[in-house]
Amino acid sequence: MSDWLISLEGTEAGHQVALGLAIMAAFLHAVFGALQKGRHDPWLSRGAIDFSYCIMAAPFALFVVPWPEPHMWGIFAAAWAIHIVYKTLQAWAYTKGSYTVVYPVVRGSGPLFTVIGAYLLFGEAFNLVQWLGVATLLSGIFGLAYYNYRFLETERDTLGVALVLAGMTGILVAMYTTYDAYGIRATADPFTFLAWFFMIDGCTFPIVSLLRWRGMPDRPAPGPLMVKGFFGGLIAFCSFGAIMLATRLDKVGEAAVLRETSTVFAALIGWLVLKETVGPRRIALMALIAAGAVIVEVGG
Repeated sequence: MSDWLISLEGTEAGHQVALGLAIMAAFLHAVFGALQKGRHDPWLSRGAIDFSYCIMAAPFALFVVPWPEPHMWGIFAAAWAIHIVYKTLQAWAYTKGSYTVVYPVVRGSGPLFTVIGAYLLFGEAFNLVQWLGVATLLSGIFGLAYYNYRFLETERDTLGVALVLAGMTGILVAMYTTYDAYGIRATADPFTFLAWFFMIDGCTFPIVSLLRWRGMPDRPAPGPLMVKGFFGGLIAFCSFGAIMLATRLDKVGEAAVLRETSTVFAALIGWLVLKETVGPRRIALMALIAAGAVIVEVGG
């Protein structure tokens, strides 16, 4: 599998595979977001998910994939630090503000900064048509956030803090997307990076969540939380793994933009599964997001 993927790097076939992986990551990220949206505290949900994928990744990291080269340990340490800050900001944002407002702001600011980061780190440059696509996609995402904000009835007193945290989280999304793309390209076997990353990344937040759970006056039952964590861990494996492989096979900026069509999938899941009302305005905004992604792809 590794040899086949490596053989596709820089080829037209690799570009097509990267496109499919980025779209798959977008859909799975929307499912992941819907899974996090629920009765459990976001800090606890994150801890359960991280615990699950840490345990799942450990056998592959220790016994299946090739061991990391010596220079990878510094890369893993930096990636771990970036992801810890990202997950902390995200949990705070979800605690302070409505999911339907915070999520689009995080996902909207992420690709813009990622495109800039990909230019600085990898020398990737978007042409005028692709920048038009980015602007179209961002207008749809931020328009969706504003629409949800207009009809928000709760949590308005902490929304300002939540939006600041969401913007900061978006910057961290760009940082981890760009840096992890650098990391997965720095090792001979991409699955070495993925297996070791998940094992290392999943070690910290379960401890944070356990301490938070122990301090709660009304502790939720651990059983349902761990079930959510198990399925969340599986989805995280596939979603993050898909986008990272896409960034190894093709341009980082394009993969990041395509992933943010997750807001379209999130709205569709809300409509079809959660029975939320979509309406013509949201449909128009989702069409803008999809159109922006198509313009970026065609323009490239």
